[in-house]
Amino acid sequence: MANHISDETIEYVGILAKLELSGEEKEQAKKDMESMLDYVDKLNELDTDGVEPMSHVFPVNNVFREDIVTNGDDREEILKNAPERKDGAFVVPKTVE
Repeated sequence: MANHISDETIEYVGILAKLELSGEEKEQAKKDMESMLDYVDKLNELDTDGVEPMSHVFPVNNVFREDIVTNGDDREEILKNAPERKDGAFVVPKTVE
């Protein structure tokens, strides 16, 4: 392992994450972090010349549909069901005094 994580770093990360770690948990976290950094170093060895950067693995397109009105102006048809109406709208009981 080429990367070494200090005890102070583990302590600082624990504070940032608001974790109370035991001594055993700190040692395990140190090993895990060192392992992650070693893996990143391994990835940095890859030759990425000529590889186009991407923001997502899969092609992401706009998934929104056009906002097309399909029901038209059926106001009078809808208001036929109203028990009471006024000025082309439903009349409802007052809820706030």
